[in-house]
Amino acid sequence: MRPVPTADATPVSPVRIGIVFPQLLGTYGDRGNAEVLAWRLRVRGHPAEVVDLRAPAPIPPGLDAYILGGGEDLLQASAVKLLLGPEGRGLRAALAGGAPTLAVCGSLQLLGRVYLDKAGRRVPGLHLLDLETTASGPRCVGEVVARMADGTLLTGFENHGGRTRLGAGLEPLGTVLHGNGNNGEDHTEGVRHGNLIATYLHGPVLARNPALADLIAGNILQRRGVRDALPLPPIDDDPGMALHSERLQAAGFGRRPHGRLRLHTRRRGPREARS
Repeated sequence: MRPVPTADATPVSPVRIGIVFPQLLGTYGDRGNAEVLAWRLRVRGHPAEVVDLRAPAPIPPGLDAYILGGGEDLLQASAVKLLLGPEGRGLRAALAGGAPTLAVCGSLQLLGRVYLDKAGRRVPGLHLLDLETTASGPRCVGEVVARMADGTLLTGFENHGGRTRLGAGLEPLGTVLHGNGNNGEDHTEGVRHGNLIATYLHGPVLARNPALADLIAGNILQRRGVRDALPLPPIDDDPGMALHSERLQAAGFGRRPHGRLRLHTRRRGPREARS
């Protein structure tokens, strides 16, 4: 595939996408989000590189974007302790300054006020988002389909024991059409707050949702002052679009003629109908 030339021929430094504490927040393969984001920038002619920000080294504040993945309870608690300390000062400053950031699963939880684990212990969060999470009930596991405010459908796989509730001023990333989302009750999935996007969706989520990846890529380019950054040109034979369509269909969502989406419902058998 031939890269699309940038609008400005002047050589520029590559976009730097940081993966925060991958050995602590890398349980579910969410490193792939950084790799997908970098690839989608490069094929459009924007040099990009992935930078490992390994604990306990301090996180630099000047990267173009940050990716935080999911982690188990003990690892998540260790990550929060570092991020609340001097090691996390750079990330806190970057987020306060509007750096494009994607936080997945456990990282969604640690950005809030508090996480209550199954033993009732309070793990303090970074207080960057007005949300709280409590570990309760059975794990939320399975495919999720959610609709963003602009109508874009998101697909992903959730696997979390926490139930997250958003504060009144927070906007969810999407409305759940299938699956549990933040808590299985209020049909919210994730959070969108400025250039910060947080979600429970794995997959990795940017591999399964090219529109979401391009939203973040566009924010990065605009902040770098790239002229004519938006709209991003389409990618020929985009593998993300093919995967997105396949996973939607696997979850029971397909396309009617003229592109209208529909939900396929499975007919119940006689025994199910009586239950």
